[in-house]
Amino acid sequence: MKVLLFYAPSFWFRTFKKVLEQAATQDMEATCKKAVVVFYQVEAEDMERRSKVLTKFIKNIKWLAGKFNSRTVVLHSFNHLSTSKSPPEFAGAFIEEARGRLGQAGYRVIVTPFGYLNEWKLHVAGDSLAKVFKEL
Repeated sequence: MKVLLFYAPSFWFRTFKKVLEQAATQDMEATCKKAVVVFYQVEAEDMERRSKVLTKFIKNIKWLAGKFNSRTVVLHSFNHLSTSKSPPEFAGAFIEEARGRLGQAGYRVIVTPFGYLNEWKLHVAGDSLAKVFKEL
C-alpha cells in the first residue's frame, strides 16, 4: 500500500465522473477544515497481508492527526501511486473497514466516492510533517 498523507487546513471535493462501472452512482460534495487528507492506493500484494497493512494504515493516520490535533480524516483513492493495483472490491472493503475503525476511535471520516474521478482543492500546511509519503 502506498499513501500520501497531508495535513490540510482546508479541503474541498466534488464528484466529477464515474469511472468504475460497478461503483454506486452518487454525487457528492464536501468541505473539511483541519483534516488529515489521505491519498491511498491499495496494491495487489496487500491482499496477502491485509491485517498488517490495515493496522499500519490506521496508525499512520492517527499519528499525523495527533501531530496536528485533528479529528477529521478524508480517505481518497488515488491510483497513481503504484503500478500494482488490488481488485476494486478488495480496496473498497479495506477502506470501509478503515473508516469503521477510525470512526470507532472518535474520528470524523469522509471517504470520497470510490470509482470516481473527483475535482478537489487542497490547502496543505507549510509544516514539514504536513506532507508524508509511506509505503506500508
